[in-house]
Amino acid sequence: MKALILAGGRGKRLRPLTDKIPKPLILINNIPLIERSIKYLKKFGINDIIICSGYKSKQIENFLKKKKNFNCKIEFSIEKTPLGTAGAIKKATQKILDDSFIVINGDIITNINLRKILKKPNTIAANELKTKFGTMEIKNSKITAFNEKTDVNDIWMNPGVYHLSSNIRRILPKKGSLESIVFPKLAKKNLLYTVKFKNALWHSIDSHKDIELCSNDIKSKKYSKFFKY
Repeated sequence: MKALILAGGRGKRLRPLTDKIPKPLILINNIPLIERSIKYLKKFGINDIIICSGYKSKQIENFLKKKKNFNCKIEFSIEKTPLGTAGAIKKATQKILDDSFIVINGDIITNINLRKILKKPNTIAANELKTKFGTMEIKNSKITAFNEKTDVNDIWMNPGVYHLSSNIRRILPKKGSLESIVFPKLAKKNLLYTVKFKNALWHSIDSHKDIELCSNDIKSKKYSKFFKY
């Protein structure tokens, strides 16, 4: 099975870092995001990877050419202009002959078990929402309690980890968003499935604070074993 890594974003909120390097080369504990994405996929036996890149793609290619210890097949699908997540996937599926494939966002760090979403195509991993902010409990317009950085029980978010049928290419636009255009169509037809993950580690690297929080989490006793490559 092939996997796509969506790695074409500009990463504007991570400036000035991303003025010089593409977001996939940002270091998390001295390891670039793109390297962590590849090693994450390899943990689940996926050794055929297509990187959907755009902004400063050549830097990503040069980095991977120098790193020759991945022991997997790596191809590129390069956007000359931004295509959005759906457009990037549509372009990359020209290289896919299998019935289904994996997609992960290239700016996430997670320990979600990919094997659990492989039973059925068009399955999205669902991660229990965690808030970075303190929450308040309110009764009759009065605050009764403060909760610091808690899970929001039974509210599920899209963490950017998908198992998709290759047939999806027929409804993918050449440019646009997978999440806001394609997924709602599939959901309306009851053709979209999910597997829920509680207590999974998940970070999206969208800000300098995210780098710090993620770095601390993956070094912690709770999660460090998963990230020993």
